[in-house]
Amino acid sequence: MAGLAQIREFSMPVLSNQGPLFFLILFGTSAALLLLRKVLNRGANKRLESCLEKPKVDSSVVVVPTINPLEEFRWENEQQHKIRAFKPIYHITMAVRSDTPSDLITIDCEYLNRLRLRRELLQSENDTVHGCTPMGEDSVQELYTYLMTDYLPSRYPTMFKLSFDRSMFFNLVTGESHPITSPSDPKAALKILGTTVEEDLFLLKNTPDGHQCVAFVCCFPSGWNPSAKLGAHMTKIHTTVPSYEKIGPSIERFFSRLQVGKGVKRSNWTVQTHDKLFNVKGNHIRPGEEAEEEDIEVDKTFVRVELQTLTRMPKTQAVLFSFKTYLYPIQEIKAEGLGAEFADAIEGLQKGNAPGMWRYKGAIRWGKSVCDYLRA
Repeated sequence: MAGLAQIREFSMPVLSNQGPLFFLILFGTSAALLLLRKVLNRGANKRLESCLEKPKVDSSVVVVPTINPLEEFRWENEQQHKIRAFKPIYHITMAVRSDTPSDLITIDCEYLNRLRLRRELLQSENDTVHGCTPMGEDSVQELYTYLMTDYLPSRYPTMFKLSFDRSMFFNLVTGESHPITSPSDPKAALKILGTTVEEDLFLLKNTPDGHQCVAFVCCFPSGWNPSAKLGAHMTKIHTTVPSYEKIGPSIERFFSRLQVGKGVKRSNWTVQTHDKLFNVKGNHIRPGEEAEEEDIEVDKTFVRVELQTLTRMPKTQAVLFSFKTYLYPIQEIKAEGLGAEFADAIEGLQKGNAPGMWRYKGAIRWGKSVCDYLRA
């Protein structure tokens, strides 16, 4: 106890007489440590930010996505995809899924018949089915070169070949040949593409007012005039689509973030009471148009599905929106045991976040008759 008392007597004067100096030293040391920590953290943060910065890209270097070849592919034996993306309640959404660069173009047993029809339409309909603005010329040239030189011969080597000196492109199915250098006339280039692949192609470029259609070749429109979309921005293109305002801003943001080599796919369906692939009016009901319930002819009624793809061109940064059209007889849907499911999806057009789709898609005309048949 005596020792403890002596220690207390010795320490108290020190703390009382030299207390200010002691706390000054303590505060100064703490401040120095805090300053050192701040400097070190600032350096760490700068290193972290530099890791998160987007790498500087040399615009002169274009990275071509890797394409997996289908070495044994036989187009005449390839059956069409069966897309059955039916949901009981329709909601207007992007509903995209990731896609690979290899799956940009789809070819099946209908390839040659479809190409013959497209050739006829490009001659008879001319400006209605293909066009380009000055702003889109470089993107058309880039798309032409990519498809003819890099994609098609790599993906489908049994159908497309390049000459030994890589100056000519050969379509072994149609017997046609074309220079791999894009024609100076962008419409001529689009016409060649339109008679080489079955997909309809739209090129979009970002502007201060949103993404704008700068070029297209579209032989299979579903109730709209493709030429009316040329030069138009996304909002105007979809001006008649019910509830588009609910997803329009999201689509613009999505387009802006779309990366080269990381495309996406989605599907869209409707019903039509004829077998025409080229249809500039009639499949949709516009505001102000009269529409009444109709009886259908079962053998002339089809589910029309678009398999849509979005990808970005590496050099011009244009967004390529492409789609392939499928027509499935409703008898086929019913024979697969999907009649009730598809009938629910048709009626669900008026139950989701875009009830105007019931009228817009024309279901007010054919909806009851088709559903009665599917459930019979």
